[in-house]
Amino acid sequence: QVQLAESGGGSVQSGGSLRLICRASSYTLGSACMAWFRQAPGKEREAVAGFADGGSSTYYADSVKGRFTISKEAANNTVYLQMDNLKPEDSAVYVCAARNNPIACGFDIFAASTFGYWGQGTQVTVSS
Repeated sequence: QVQLAESGGGSVQSGGSLRLICRASSYTLGSACMAWFRQAPGKEREAVAGFADGGSSTYYADSVKGRFTISKEAANNTVYLQMDNLKPEDSAVYVCAARNNPIACGFDIFAASTFGYWGQGTQVTVSS
C-alpha cells in the first residue's frame, strides 16, 4: 500500500523559509512522478511544484516561481519543497501527491486528477 508522509510545515513570519519533506513508501514509480499541491480554506487545490517529462524538468505555479524549489532524492523516494520569501498568501495545507500511471509521469500536466496517491498534508501558516 502506497503511503506518502509529509513533514516540515509550521508557522513563520512573512519573508521566512520552510522546507517540506515527503517520503513515499511502497511506491514503485519513483520520486520523479511526485509533486506538491496546496489547499487554502475556501479555495481549490492547486499544484505548486512538481516534476515533468519523467523528471527531466520541473513545474512551478506562477505564484511561487523564484521562491520555491522542488528537489528529489531518488534513492529514498523522497521529494523536498524549499520555500523561501514566504508570503501570507502561501498559507495553506501542503499535500504531497504521486502519480499512479507511469505514462502520466511524462506529462507536463498537473491537474489533481492525474495523481492517484495523496498524503495527509502539512499546515503552513505565514503571518504578516
